[in-house]
Amino acid sequence: MSRILVLTALDVEARGLARHLGLDPIHASSWPRYAGGSLEIAAVGLGARALAERQGAWPSPGVVVSAGACGALAPELEVGELVTPETVIGPDSRRHATAPLAGLPRRGMLVTTAQVVGDGAAKARLWLETGALAVDMESAAILSWAAARGGRGAVLRGVSDPADRGVPADLARVVSEDGRVHPMRAVTAVLARPAALADAMALRAGTAAGLKTVAVALAKLSRTL
Repeated sequence: MSRILVLTALDVEARGLARHLGLDPIHASSWPRYAGGSLEIAAVGLGARALAERQGAWPSPGVVVSAGACGALAPELEVGELVTPETVIGPDSRRHATAPLAGLPRRGMLVTTAQVVGDGAAKARLWLETGALAVDMESAAILSWAAARGGRGAVLRGVSDPADRGVPADLARVVSEDGRVHPMRAVTAVLARPAALADAMALRAGTAAGLKTVAVALAKLSRTL
């Protein structure tokens, strides 16, 4: 049976996918890791910045999947929709090809950015510039890491926010670079900007919908490999 390593940005993404898939936590780990059957899920921080310090856990990565939430750039994408790109464009404009996944057709492009895309206008510009369907902050780094170690890299992302809405800067600051969510930062954001509460609730609901879609795809992938 092939081992599938699933890497997310946030702790909550790893935990949410593990819950949907019935995976158990790896208690010996000092950072979020879950495993069961052919799957292992781990969080590697925003922009996969914690991957370098955690990569020793996976000397032979096999099949590596960049998973979690993404933001829609194409107006036709709906919240909760699955994005399985053929190509990922990195922040340096380098293009990374994804490996085919059994039973999960690939289409289009995803762009990885170094910063959170804050609003619909910024998303529209990025869509026009790249033609990408969606945006995230980790997939280019994860695909590059997998290729450097002889693994097959793929992307399974669920849309958490539509093309006309981004992630406001005050909500982006709720998450630290290591992928942890800080509730008190969310409280501070809401006190400073009451509309942040509605934004946070919409983003939370969208992320939950996206993760559920990704979990279904991962379960299908696990069965086919």
